[in-house]
Amino acid sequence: MTSAPTPANIPAISGSTIADLVASGAAALTAAGVAFGHGTATAEDEAAWLTLWKLGLPLDSELAPGAPESLADQAVSAQQQAEVAELFAERIQTRKPAAYLTREAWLQGVPFYVDERAIVPRSFIAELLADGSIDGWLSDRTRRVLDLCTGNGSLACLAAMAWPEVEVTGADISADALAVARINVDRHELAERVQLLESDGLAALPGPWDLVLCNPPYVNADSMLRLPAEYQAEPELALAGGADGMDFIRRLLLDLPSRLAKEGVVVLEIGNEKDFFEAAFPDLPVFWLDTSSGDEQVLLITQEALRAWTEGDIEALRPTYRPLG
Repeated sequence: MTSAPTPANIPAISGSTIADLVASGAAALTAAGVAFGHGTATAEDEAAWLTLWKLGLPLDSELAPGAPESLADQAVSAQQQAEVAELFAERIQTRKPAAYLTREAWLQGVPFYVDERAIVPRSFIAELLADGSIDGWLSDRTRRVLDLCTGNGSLACLAAMAWPEVEVTGADISADALAVARINVDRHELAERVQLLESDGLAALPGPWDLVLCNPPYVNADSMLRLPAEYQAEPELALAGGADGMDFIRRLLLDLPSRLAKEGVVVLEIGNEKDFFEAAFPDLPVFWLDTSSGDEQVLLITQEALRAWTEGDIEALRPTYRPLG
């Protein structure tokens, strides 16, 4: 893990315009070696986010110099410069994800509240909800959707927005995370259609569910030891998946067939753990879904495939299988 620098190590954030602050902020983030991946992928994008947020400006503001309506050349006061510099210093010294500092994260253009009680939302499943990639897998009778490991509730809210006719349940083992999810459900006025439940996996969720969305803890033990400090600032419960990252997923896939409707499907995110997933479930037929990060991060499994798989292989897994509910 990169050690947090002392204030003397932090490059100055300075300049008379917004563009100057973004440029010097990006240089400071790069020099400090902070890690990204919580809503931004580059120092430039995160510098723009922090600067615009601190100045109270829309996060989608145009910053290209010379572009129509660009804010790049807008002047900043000495006080504004100092406030922006303070925020960058906090980001570098604490190594907290920017979303924990701004108390906001965006998925598919929708803002969500987040704090240290829940993982910063960044699921590729959000893309699939927005572009309709899952729609073709749903039956005409789809009415009940479960977002398991809901965290701050962002996927549950996006599912309710994508399908106004469905009822959505967001579930999590963490009461703290559900308290954050409640803020987002209320913020987006979805309380009549999004229910939040505390549950250890499927224990309190008998279904039947037409669609299960799940971005579970899947980081393998070796990777957990090497996570940058920004990821270690998040709840470990939402990340750690055991030796091969598949502990939660093993239990989930064995329990799901009886909880899914006859034509139901599960959409499961596994990050960079495809090799471990295929090693753990070599005979399970799945469909890999295309996302902006490729076709190895999110998969779909039908109820029919899960039932056939469990009926054929469940006895071999019994020694290590502990049901979730």
